[in-house]
Amino acid sequence: MRVALVTGGTRGIGRAIALQLLSEQFKVAIVGTRSQEEITDLLGEFRKYQHFLYIQGNIGYKEDRMRIIDTVIKHFGRIDVLVNNAGVAPLQRLDILETTEENFDYVMSINLKGTFFLTQTAVNAMLKSINDNVSDYHPVIINISSISAYTSSPNRPEYCISKAGISMMTKLFADRLATYGIPVFEIRPGIMETDMTATVKEKYDKLIENGITPIKRWGTPQDVANLVSLLCSNKLTFSTGDVFNVDGGYHIQRL
Repeated sequence: MRVALVTGGTRGIGRAIALQLLSEQFKVAIVGTRSQEEITDLLGEFRKYQHFLYIQGNIGYKEDRMRIIDTVIKHFGRIDVLVNNAGVAPLQRLDILETTEENFDYVMSINLKGTFFLTQTAVNAMLKSINDNVSDYHPVIINISSISAYTSSPNRPEYCISKAGISMMTKLFADRLATYGIPVFEIRPGIMETDMTATVKEKYDKLIENGITPIKRWGTPQDVANLVSLLCSNKLTFSTGDVFNVDGGYHIQRL
């Protein structure tokens, strides 16, 4: 059985991805910052599947990143799929002329720095599996970014910069790992119905109704999970570094 590691897997998009892969007979490890006692009901849902592991940790910390990868390898023996989904919004939404270093460091340490170095550590584990000739081994890395990678939101500059960084990170790893046959993909969700957007629901309801996206509805975590399923299928054997939009057509330039 293939093994997937999903960061930020206790809610929203990450939760949907983890459940999708579990339903497809993956062994799945999810990472979240909350204790098991805080997410008892959620873990009960996951544990309906036999091959599931929860790891509490914060990818913003080096020690946690090393422990996460070590735990997955010790428990499952390999990592076939890394889904970099963990991400946070700024502590405060502040204008680019007013935001603070605290805001900036908080977002970047998790969304970009943490994701980069977790990927580096996971890739080295993947390369060991390749060198050990692990059977039926076709690793893949999937980065969840956002339309904010190219869409300006001056009241949350840290978030936009972090997602733009994920886009370049995707290209860099895709370039470096192509020789090993490890594809790296980027998914850009659009206006998604998650905890992160709950506070601005009314604003986006109006924007969607007024046609900001050709497909007039909110995106759902399952929309992203379905694409992750495809990217894990080993059917895109001549592709890497690609960007996949899950945004209702938001990226289409229209008059």
